[in-house]
Amino acid sequence: MTSCHRLIARHTVLYLGLSQLICWGTIYYLIGGFGDLMAADLGWSQSLVYGGFSLALLVMGLVSPLVGRLIDRYGGRIVMLVGSFCSALGCVILASAHGIAGYYAAWFCLGLAMRLTLYEAAFAALARIGGPLARRPISQITLLGGLASSVFWPIGHVLAEHLGWRGAVFVYAALALLTVPLHLAIPNRRYQPPAASGMSGDTPPQSHAPASTPLARTQQDRRLAGGLYALIAMCTNFLNAGMSAHMIALLGGLGLAAGIAVSTAALRGIGQSSARACEVLFGGRLHPLALNLVTIGLLPVCFLAGLFGGQWPLAAMSFAFLYGAGNGIATITRGTLPLVLFDPGSYGAITGKLLVPSFLAAAAAPLLYAFIIEHAGDFAAIWFSLVLGLATFAASLLLKWRFDPGRRP
Repeated sequence: MTSCHRLIARHTVLYLGLSQLICWGTIYYLIGGFGDLMAADLGWSQSLVYGGFSLALLVMGLVSPLVGRLIDRYGGRIVMLVGSFCSALGCVILASAHGIAGYYAAWFCLGLAMRLTLYEAAFAALARIGGPLARRPISQITLLGGLASSVFWPIGHVLAEHLGWRGAVFVYAALALLTVPLHLAIPNRRYQPPAASGMSGDTPPQSHAPASTPLARTQQDRRLAGGLYALIAMCTNFLNAGMSAHMIALLGGLGLAAGIAVSTAALRGIGQSSARACEVLFGGRLHPLALNLVTIGLLPVCFLAGLFGGQWPLAAMSFAFLYGAGNGIATITRGTLPLVLFDPGSYGAITGKLLVPSFLAAAAAPLLYAFIIEHAGDFAAIWFSLVLGLATFAASLLLKWRFDPGRRP
């Protein structure tokens, strides 16, 4: 097998891309579309409602190492299939919940479903099949996944107007079941390095496979690379959770009408998929370390534009679009950086461990953003995001400088 297309078939990439579109839309972006409606209907505070999403992200972090090891051992098919049923079950429980116990039980189930179905699981499944050749398929499946907010926030808005938020979430449960055949189609193969596959009678040598020698070669290098990678993932996941839960509300707080805020926030998904399309077409020319640095640099720029979103509609649109572009590629580099920094053969276990802090930090994001917005206002939340974006850029710059293959012997 001399190309990743033979290791990872096009239909596998398409099916995983469709599953990511549905899973992100029906689980992760659910709170951003229905959070305020839930609070009004249940008579609860914002902190109590968004605390359910925080619980889900906490569950993601706690089960992350185990899920990573399970995918390494058994493959993505069975793990992500279980996630499909957890997604549907969590939506049914949520739509039926009237008390705190049922509400938080639903988010516990949805948190487990997130870790079993979202990008981190899909990336590990692809890495198990394609090893270091999984970079391009990882980018490709995010093209459809990146449209989740643009597709499901407007859909959710229309469903909620006609069925209420509970009816809309029941529809989401049915949509979640559509991922069952998509996940059943995932191959249950494991990548074999060129030397091993060359000795096999049924598989020719992979003479054109990319080099898989990790850039982090010593124990000290692995600790530094792992620490910086974990910090970058933690900051970007924190921002992603905060923006996913509050972007529509933030835009409304800047002065945009409800319908316009939803439409403007939907530009985030357009930005994500547009940037990812560029990465698929041209990103191969950039090393993942360089691509990550350029991408993270968009985050401070987008939040700077957000500070002027209340005065100029173009600034609000730039805020949503540029955040989507930056976050969209950051998601890809979070999947591809471990392929060059560490041993691809242990991708699931390594990323499962290093991503724990990012999930735990993300769990606090919806609540912390709600607290900042309630006590200091929407502009304070954007200023906070700007500072965090600058810190993430500094960590990315250090990672690029320290492990750039161009300066290593």
